[in-house]
Amino acid sequence: MKGLALVVGSGGIGKKIAEDLSLLNNDLEVVLCGRKNVFEPFWTLDVENEDSLNELKNKIKSQNSNLRLVINTAGRLHSNNLIPEKRLQHIEKENLLESFSINAIAPILLAKTIEGFIPRNNEFNFASISARVGSIEDNKTGGWYSYRAAKSAQNQLLKCLSIEWKRKFPKATITILHPGTVDTPLSKPFQDFVLGNKLFSVDQAAKYLINIIINQTSENSGKFYAWDGSEIPW
Repeated sequence: MKGLALVVGSGGIGKKIAEDLSLLNNDLEVVLCGRKNVFEPFWTLDVENEDSLNELKNKIKSQNSNLRLVINTAGRLHSNNLIPEKRLQHIEKENLLESFSINAIAPILLAKTIEGFIPRNNEFNFASISARVGSIEDNKTGGWYSYRAAKSAQNQLLKCLSIEWKRKFPKATITILHPGTVDTPLSKPFQDFVLGNKLFSVDQAAKYLINIIINQTSENSGKFYAWDGSEIPW
């Protein structure tokens, strides 16, 4: 890979992916984009804010390198107000909107923002972190209504986009990823239910995801993969 690589989301996984990509490939100019500066070079970006996304266009325009890779790692399972629902009566409209804003709407608006910089005749990769719980077929336990539905929505939006981009950009690839359960603040309240060997460090998760992304080709665009490379049903 050669060109400009943007890693969106400055949490644990995003930071580690940016670090590893920089070490793995000297031909990639890796920039971390997010709300907190934990890596250099860094661009401030709020994927839930349209003005911030528009400013991202100006930053890409100012670069000499062509855009080659965009990885979205931003997501939210819980916050001060947002708690995964265990049953129907726990659902609140505000929680649904908050979850959809970051987990479903943000990734597709990010894709819209960077579309004008995708080279038609060169390889380009867009990857976004989803979650296995977004699989409708794989849902055997219920609960977590907002998060499940938002991740399912992201999957559908990016699947649609992969079909459109196949016509516009024949060498572009869209990859939807489940990183497993990673030892980050996102999963911290729920780690007691995870078997020890199934709780990944950010180092492990970053390596697994990068390995999938760099080996993707346009023929596989629009698929939903787990950390181990296995395909997840929709």
